[in-house]
Amino acid sequence: MNEKTKHEYRDDRLHRRDLDPDPVEQFREWFDAASTAISELPEAMTLATADAGGRPSARLVLLKGIEQGAFTFFTNYDSRKSIELAENPRASLVFWWPPLQRQVRVDGVVERVTEEESDRYFATRPRGSQLGAWASNQSGTISEETLEERLAEAERRFGDGDVPRPPHWGGFRVIPDAIEFWQGRPDRLHDRFLYRRENGNWVIDRLAP
Repeated sequence: MNEKTKHEYRDDRLHRRDLDPDPVEQFREWFDAASTAISELPEAMTLATADAGGRPSARLVLLKGIEQGAFTFFTNYDSRKSIELAENPRASLVFWWPPLQRQVRVDGVVERVTEEESDRYFATRPRGSQLGAWASNQSGTISEETLEERLAEAERRFGDGDVPRPPHWGGFRVIPDAIEFWQGRPDRLHDRFLYRRENGNWVIDRLAP
């Protein structure tokens, strides 16, 4: 890459004294700032998983809530990510907010949310998305014609009535045991702070850039 095309960072500092002792509260503060600075999908996050053999995969999903210190997203339980989480229930999340030159990385164990939680969220989705959840065998091989046929079948099945949540669709929560906050700075001397659980408490370490 040509040196002239490389990104230069502002001198925005992140000091230890400014950090909340709870990383989830610190995340909320940064997320609120990102939601103000970014007009489209500040909740987008990279979700990295690995199968039982350690083969990794990653994709973008949307954060749908932060409750009881955990990060929640929803998906098809038959998808590749869900199969991998069943085999290896750990994941990493990465948020990247370019206007603020900030990144957050979350590592933790993963579990399914309750069926009631999945039902409540599914009921808030647009009808088209609800029907699409019935039509799609996410991550499976499918033709365009078959997908359209399955969507038409779901439309006929539910008519004008409510669309219930498919049994193969629901939520996961990532329960963090480590959260890193990264603030870009000039000359690649970035500020990095890692929260990690130790004996039930959060310990904060400064990391080298």
